[in-house]
Amino acid sequence: MSIKLQYTEVGIVKAIRGCIVIVTGFSNCINGQLIHFGYGTVGMVVGFTEDEAQVLILKEADKIRTGMEAVASIEPLVTPVGKNFIGRIVNPLGDPLDGLGAIQSDAMFPIFPESPPILDRQPLSKTLETGIKVLDAMIPIGRGQRELILGDKMTGKTTFITDTIINQKGADVVCIYCSIGKARASMAKVVQLFKDHGCFDYSMIVSAAASSTPGQQYLSPYVACSLGEFFMKQGKDVFIGFDDFTKHAWCYREISLLLGRPPGRDSYPGDIFYLHSKMIERACYLSKEKGAGSMTFFPIVEILEGDLTAFVPSNLVSMTDGQIYLSSQLFGEGQKPSLDLGLSVSRVGSKVQWHAIKSLSGPLRLEYLQYRELLRLSKLKTSGQSEEMKQKLKRGAVLTAILRQDKDTPVCQEMQVLIFYAFHKKHMNDYTTEQVNLFQDSCLDYTKKNKPELMTILRERRKLDPELEKMLEEVIKGLSAEVLTRTKVKDDLD
Repeated sequence: MSIKLQYTEVGIVKAIRGCIVIVTGFSNCINGQLIHFGYGTVGMVVGFTEDEAQVLILKEADKIRTGMEAVASIEPLVTPVGKNFIGRIVNPLGDPLDGLGAIQSDAMFPIFPESPPILDRQPLSKTLETGIKVLDAMIPIGRGQRELILGDKMTGKTTFITDTIINQKGADVVCIYCSIGKARASMAKVVQLFKDHGCFDYSMIVSAAASSTPGQQYLSPYVACSLGEFFMKQGKDVFIGFDDFTKHAWCYREISLLLGRPPGRDSYPGDIFYLHSKMIERACYLSKEKGAGSMTFFPIVEILEGDLTAFVPSNLVSMTDGQIYLSSQLFGEGQKPSLDLGLSVSRVGSKVQWHAIKSLSGPLRLEYLQYRELLRLSKLKTSGQSEEMKQKLKRGAVLTAILRQDKDTPVCQEMQVLIFYAFHKKHMNDYTTEQVNLFQDSCLDYTKKNKPELMTILRERRKLDPELEKMLEEVIKGLSAEVLTRTKVKDDLD
């Protein structure tokens, strides 16, 4: 007969400061220790002195009052994880929020584990197909990468995460959407989008709404990481989108000020860098000996009036593998996604890209940036333009139309190869914006109907060769003829 070690201590609530409870009477104390108050109210020790413990409230079922008993045990702070969480919406304590009943967990994982050491990792080599043309072509994302998304309010930051999740259908990638401090109305839109596109077959949502306790908002990204680690350790690929880290930092600042910790720059505590770095480092591509699973992060940070030098954004830029910067000016001009190619970068580089896309997209970034500069100069210049300048402006307008993409409509890699090949070989140089859009909208259906084997061959080889180029030319010529016919008929009708 085995006897389970049980250790409990009872303290008394001395004071309550918002979400922080001061407890006296504990002779022993460790950070992260669970404390129980009354029936169903749980807290976590986040600091202590010789005389008192500071407890962060995670779940308040019973109203806490001064003089109440606080019971401390040696339970570690863990979260339930398992395959049954796929398709569900949970809060940071693992409780379901979707009304579909209790979730049977497979294991309990620590919320604050150590990140995998260097020797357990391997270099990134597999591409994460986002379905966003401008990302896959010019800012390639590898499985196991940390790519920061920066932008002002309402510039389409969340769309990058939702589009990437939609594009993982059939790709055997487990997706987690982590919502921190979002309004319930915004959260409802994401849930409906997931239902419409069948994302819940391979995705889950960890949500700490704006109305939830600061403790839950603080824990939510760590819990999302623990859920992802369960699948990563089984050799699976995981994608996590954090929306957003700005509210997470605000929440931690609020907790730290209530704890009486000295404020630093922008009133943030001194350990704000450690707060995010211990979480960001959990993303990796594990070695073959460890199962070769991966975990990819897309953290979002909201900035104010394009200020990249603010404290939290500059911290996160230094600890991630690149950033996607969304420009409110481009968004206002109607360029969606409003990605600024001058300030966006992927530090993993093109080693994770398909060879076919790498060879076609190499000169695109420079060509696009030169076009933007030329467009700016052409607006300033009042005299006539040279023929060469007109041609460059026309080709730049076609490239801009190619990179423009509506939300919730990811484009597969095979079709990206076809579109960029057509642009590279100058098949689109005389197209209007309307014809470019028609070409892109029709390419998938046309290819499946007239040359379905092209999709399979591209997916297998991922590299251009004379045989593939011949097939691409055939499809592009046939599709171009169809596009020109359809636009001519439309013009005649008009």
